[in-house]
Amino acid sequence: MQRKRFKRLPGHVGIIPDGNRRWAVAKGLEKKEGYQQGLDPGLMLYEICQELGIPEMTFYGFTQDNTKRPADQIKAFQKACVDAVNMLSNRDAALLVVGDKKSRFFPPELKDFTSRKNFGKGSVRVNFLVNYGWKWDLKHLLNLDAAGGRSSANLLKRVASSDVSRVDLIVRWGGRRRLSGFLPLQAIYSDFYVVDDFWPDFSPDHFYQALEWYQNQDITLGG
Repeated sequence: MQRKRFKRLPGHVGIIPDGNRRWAVAKGLEKKEGYQQGLDPGLMLYEICQELGIPEMTFYGFTQDNTKRPADQIKAFQKACVDAVNMLSNRDAALLVVGDKKSRFFPPELKDFTSRKNFGKGSVRVNFLVNYGWKWDLKHLLNLDAAGGRSSANLLKRVASSDVSRVDLIVRWGGRRRLSGFLPLQAIYSDFYVVDDFWPDFSPDHFYQALEWYQNQDITLGG
């Protein structure tokens, strides 16, 4: 793969890999069969970020809202998340799974990853949101006294996703133009790029085009 060069790279990329079920239906498959097709694209994107030197990435995996789906789809989605984490545990990655591990919907195979674990050189911080919900994430802010004060400067330290940094660029596949509850505090000043193609149809050019678009954004963080 030919290496691309960019003058400015995001320090943290958020990935919303949408369109797996629509891809499956378009191929004449059952909806549940679309999830496994997202594994290779995720690995390819990890390799691109590693090659470019992007230090952190977060994949939006299985959410608490996804538990409204049929049981066979939930099971397939959970398995895809487990397989994705296991694949990257064989690479140079500092892995963290963020989600409600007390819920029956949280894959037990991933409980050991709810504290960050380094594999290889740990060259890329990779976060997976699994059985994640924005309400679950933010409810930790309610216990302000136990958290040590009401200063807004400490907000990111008091959410469940406290080990995930502010997101610079969010890229969503599948054409939907919404965040769908993705890391509400970390995403406040994120630039947002949409790829119309479904996630299983991932191409490196999708990501390169997002990075090219990012070059021209005015990053002020409200200043």
